[in-house]
Amino acid sequence: MKRVVITGAGTINALGQDVPSTLEAMREGRCGISELEFRDVERLAIRIGGQVKGYEPEDRFNRQQLALYDRFTQFTLIAARQAIAQAGLEFAGELAARAGVVLGNSGGGMTTLDENYRSVYEEGKNRVHPFVVPKLMNNAAASHVSMEFNLKGPSFTVATACASSNHAMAQAFQMVHGGISPVMIAGGSESMLCFGGVKAWEGLRVMSKDACRPFSANRNGMVQGEGAGIFVFEEYEHARARGAEMLAEVAGFAMSSDAADIVMPSKQGAARAIKGAMQDARVNPEEVGYINAHGTGTAANDKTESAAVADVFGAHADKLMMSSTKSMHGHLIGGTGAVELLACIMALRDGVIAPTIGYEEPDPECALDVVPNEAREAHVEVALSNAFAFGGLNAVLALKRV
Repeated sequence: MKRVVITGAGTINALGQDVPSTLEAMREGRCGISELEFRDVERLAIRIGGQVKGYEPEDRFNRQQLALYDRFTQFTLIAARQAIAQAGLEFAGELAARAGVVLGNSGGGMTTLDENYRSVYEEGKNRVHPFVVPKLMNNAAASHVSMEFNLKGPSFTVATACASSNHAMAQAFQMVHGGISPVMIAGGSESMLCFGGVKAWEGLRVMSKDACRPFSANRNGMVQGEGAGIFVFEEYEHARARGAEMLAEVAGFAMSSDAADIVMPSKQGAARAIKGAMQDARVNPEEVGYINAHGTGTAANDKTESAAVADVFGAHADKLMMSSTKSMHGHLIGGTGAVELLACIMALRDGVIAPTIGYEEPDPECALDVVPNEAREAHVEVALSNAFAFGGLNAVLALKRV
């Protein structure tokens, strides 16, 4: 089996429109959650989110491209360009034939869907643009990445709600690890911050009206975000042969299903995924220094996740650092695991642990070191990234310092 390393990373999210600005914001504990800006927002009860501000699609794409690219696809392409440029790869010949892309996404082109529902049902129009279907389909972003970069190998989209990105990156890892491809582009994106997207989430009654405060006793719900995180997963010897910079090693993963409830999380399901990722990576619990938590800020998730970590790590749980960067950039749903992987890379590579901001009151049911409010310097050899989705679908990635 092949070793797998990350040789490129790209992102656009509420904290920054590239990796350096995002990591700087994480180090500073900056909050990217603010008042939402879109049509009919005044009709919503929830009016905050991790929205990408100061972004003009016309500055990045031409008119023909915008007719095909929903906002989630735009974000994906921006992040993919950054990641592939950093990796210094060009896809031609045999490499192009074998390289592919696996992305996570939950809602697909929600903005396109929202706009066209309005057109038909509110404005009474009888025709929509002929490219509505290829614009809103979940696999649109993966398809456009494959076309732009000449990726002719395995390419597809994974949709498992809030675990989509982690599932996608696990699949890409497996393909490189197993020798199917020397290079895979992996990650995820989401853009649900439109009237219909937020209105749907309002119905669940799990949203906060003021802030995302994971693990704090006074937490009152999650906050949606948007954006993308894209990475280049490359076979270690392939990367070494060309002198590529290695950001981190992807060492293992695990997936599990709660098989219990469509929305309520299960401690046992989460624990199996956490333990399985360590077993796959062949690391002991004592070697893990940092966990990027799923940490949504809901009452149920945070106490369940804390209990799962405590069960798996036992006495070592007290020595672990675990933070939720959703407190800063919001919950990117299908894209969330990809953006959060950046915090794991920062911990391993730079020795900086991103904080859980908005933490105000200790919760006895979340009695772990959640790195409250301020970033921390620490040497970390192994990091885990948790993602636990509605539907009881869990995916955990294990990364090592190169």
